[in-house]
Amino acid sequence: MNWLYRLLTRYYQRETKTMDIRKLKKLIELIDESDIAEIEISEGEESVRISRYSAAPVAPVVMAAPIAATATVTAAPNAVVAEAAIELPSGHVVKSPMVGTLYSAASPTAAPFVTIGQKVSEGETLCIIEAMKILNQIEADKSGVVKAILVDNAQPVEFGQPLVVIE
Repeated sequence: MNWLYRLLTRYYQRETKTMDIRKLKKLIELIDESDIAEIEISEGEESVRISRYSAAPVAPVVMAAPIAATATVTAAPNAVVAEAAIELPSGHVVKSPMVGTLYSAASPTAAPFVTIGQKVSEGETLCIIEAMKILNQIEADKSGVVKAILVDNAQPVEFGQPLVVIE
């Protein structure tokens, strides 16, 4: 630290009495090349403090929580998809085009859009997926009879997850 201070003192004494952008850039380069974390320099009425790290403290709990949540989210869909792949009845599978929450009816008190054994035509609404506060209607891409509904009401769904089987 002593050598850096002497170097900076000589640098500032050579130049004029006021700090300018070139001096600050050079100071930043010098600190970047060394292993000093923070330095404060005063020159007349002007002073500058340069720190390698942010002044705001970082809470380790905040950093740990998203990592654990991400691991849980990525592991769960694989298990759900693996289970669904084993139990799927034969027929055309309508898959989720997005991540969100599936709703089988337009409101909690309304009747579901489709039930098992119901005939559906192409373009008919099968369910709604809420993603980012936007309700997206999922329509049948094939006419037929609903053979299975694979996701319960108000459950989270992943991209590509099977929702309904139409035969």
